[in-house]
Amino acid sequence: MLERFTTAARTTVLAARTEARQLGHPQIGTEHLLLALLRPESGTAYEILTTAGLDHATTTAAVTRLVGTIAPFGPGDVAALEAIGIDLEAVRTRLEETFGPGALDPAPPKPKRGLFGRRTEPRTGRFGPRAKVVLELALREAIRLHHNHIGTEHLLLGIIREQQGLAAKVLTDAGVDLRELRRSTETAIAERSGPAS
Repeated sequence: MLERFTTAARTTVLAARTEARQLGHPQIGTEHLLLALLRPESGTAYEILTTAGLDHATTTAAVTRLVGTIAPFGPGDVAALEAIGIDLEAVRTRLEETFGPGALDPAPPKPKRGLFGRRTEPRTGRFGPRAKVVLELALREAIRLHHNHIGTEHLLLGIIREQQGLAAKVLTDAGVDLRELRRSTETAIAERSGPAS
């Protein structure tokens, strides 16, 4: 299936992993896919979502409010550091330049012992069940539209169609009508596809 993803869609899927890691979440959920779609490099989906009134910062705050974060610094920590003149994002950027990406990420959980005392690897950075459903639904949307590729617009249609994940809750809590968002997405797809041949 991944071979059918456009470059923007692949970038978005990788960005979802980054979003989960930055929030300290062990699995990639629908909310992380939504956050990744709210990055400018996601193209069509980004345009549709920002036109609907969403932005990355507000959506991140909504996800954090609903799920929480196990990242090393919570919102209170960030506010306290900013009050004394420390820009945490600048510090994070500088540390990652020096020590590599993820320098401030929490340490991965220690391996557990499984059957017969064997070590089992912790499952981090994997797609959660609902995120897997979104990816499958994105494929189905592309097939339904007779497209031979899966773009960010199909990922967005997958999130809308799934309706049970945290991404759908964040969208509806933000006042977005999912049916209207679906219509906007399909209109944008039709405009980009041009007349049928």
